[in-house]
Amino acid sequence: MDHPMTETALRVPVDGGELVATLWHAHAAGTPVVAIHGITANHRSFSSLARRLAAPVLAMDLRGRGGSRGLPGPYGLVQHAEDVAAAIAAAGLARAIVVGHSMGAYVAVRLAAAHPELVESLVLVDGGMPLRPAGDDVRPEDVLGPAIERLRRTFPSTEAYRDFWRAHPAFGPYWNADIEEYVDYDLVDVDGALRPSATPDAVVANLVELDGRAGYADTLQALRVPMRLLRSPRGLFDEAPGLYDDEWLATWTSRLPELEVRDVELTNHYTILLGRGVDAVIDAVSLATAGTHREGR
Repeated sequence: MDHPMTETALRVPVDGGELVATLWHAHAAGTPVVAIHGITANHRSFSSLARRLAAPVLAMDLRGRGGSRGLPGPYGLVQHAEDVAAAIAAAGLARAIVVGHSMGAYVAVRLAAAHPELVESLVLVDGGMPLRPAGDDVRPEDVLGPAIERLRRTFPSTEAYRDFWRAHPAFGPYWNADIEEYVDYDLVDVDGALRPSATPDAVVANLVELDGRAGYADTLQALRVPMRLLRSPRGLFDEAPGLYDDEWLATWTSRLPELEVRDVELTNHYTILLGRGVDAVIDAVSLATAGTHREGR
């Protein structure tokens, strides 16, 4: 069910400048939700989630993306987690259910490890488990494909950028108003030219971290916070399998016996959040909220 939308724009002081964020339903009751977007994305990917939740929802543009594009590095997961902690403090929120999509799930894990007092539980949306390591000769372009090339392009108009995404196999067949809002927000004016908001340097810096290096895998296994993973069967280009094939995911579920996994059928890496899969995300948040109430936290 959709709820009346109220939103407050926030500018959060962080190292190097200000982080742009939105707080929806600031005065609503219920356990707050903090939402962290993916590697080339922006915080408007959570608009449809916020519209469906009767609780405060905080989402921010991570360093090097969206309205936070101008923030300097470092762009690592640890830095992102500190930026999110600063946004939570600026919004005046207490312990929250943290929803991370794609790379945002890895940031959520880093946040839970560094600031356990802020995290009630984690909802990891097609992310957060270390990716199968790529070979040393694999370039970022080989992993993200046209995404990196897109970030280096300019577009003559908003409509041209929409057309680019309408032709994308993971977006075009599932086009809706939420995708359109997300895409429109993503196009920004940089020195008089319209570009996607994510900076290539920020994206590449984070991409190389997603295989569990720099202690991430150990950090994940040491967490003692409720975790739910929502997995899409299809990937970034609507291909099968998705990011986590059965064999690879099994290596991680065996190491994380308390991890709950739900497959969200008929979705890809994007539509698990920006399409029909949002219902599963809402269900996972509701289950986390119910667990919080049962434990009296």
